[in-house]
Amino acid sequence: MRPEDLGLAPGARRRTPGLRRDEVAAMANMSTAYYESLEQARGPQPSVAILASIATALRLTPDERHYLYLLAGHAPPTPAEPPDFLDPGLSYTLDAVAATTPALITDDLSNVLAQNPLNIALFGTFADRPGHERNLTWHWFTSAHWRSVLRSGSPEEEEATSLLYVADLRATVTQRGHDPAAATLVSELCAASAEFAEMWDQHRVSTLHCSTKSVFSEQVGRLDLDCVILASPLSRQRLLLLQPVPGTKTTDRLSHLQRVVSQHTAQSRENTSAAGLNQGAAG
Repeated sequence: MRPEDLGLAPGARRRTPGLRRDEVAAMANMSTAYYESLEQARGPQPSVAILASIATALRLTPDERHYLYLLAGHAPPTPAEPPDFLDPGLSYTLDAVAATTPALITDDLSNVLAQNPLNIALFGTFADRPGHERNLTWHWFTSAHWRSVLRSGSPEEEEATSLLYVADLRATVTQRGHDPAAATLVSELCAASAEFAEMWDQHRVSTLHCSTKSVFSEQVGRLDLDCVILASPLSRQRLLLLQPVPGTKTTDRLSHLQRVVSQHTAQSRENTSAAGLNQGAAG
């Protein structure tokens, strides 16, 4: 970065390109001696506020800011997303696979934000529910029905899934820092589920990943599905895809379920259209 980039005079006695320590310190509202101690890894760990000042002064990119926080031993800040924000890339993919693949979008706390019709046909509507009722981790630890729908397998496999949910949530809480929504979810999960509370105290950390799941549909029977998770590099959101396991009857059964969903959607549109015409005639 050049002095001119920050509105500073270049001066005539610069022996090397770039900014002087005193210039960076002044832009970051700290003493030159303190900034020099940070450069040389002397003194106490810098606070988050100090890092934010340096990042702003140097006009760091999001990736550079992320790296700075990691170097200093702090969780990088994640920008807050509007409540109705939906990652455009994930949303496009959600719609693109709608004919063949049940899919949904969640945030990093596992709150369901959007579902395609096949996913709704299998699991019901989650995205429009209030509070924890749209949270997949909450349902896993508080709803025996939800576990039965997912047919999680042996007790060992079920325990492994529970541990993974907890480890992923702890990683998210760490990344979010002092986030009220994350803290509330953890607190209420600990109160609602002894299993969660015990696993939370183990302090495991992991990112969420899926394995093969068997789901029972009242319309088409058993579905064997490979779960794939795509995380957006631009947001906190994830796309969960449920793809047919090769060599099973799941592909044909999903095709049949898609036809059922399409017929239901068409019938609903006809009913809505007819109701509108009748209302117009009555008026």
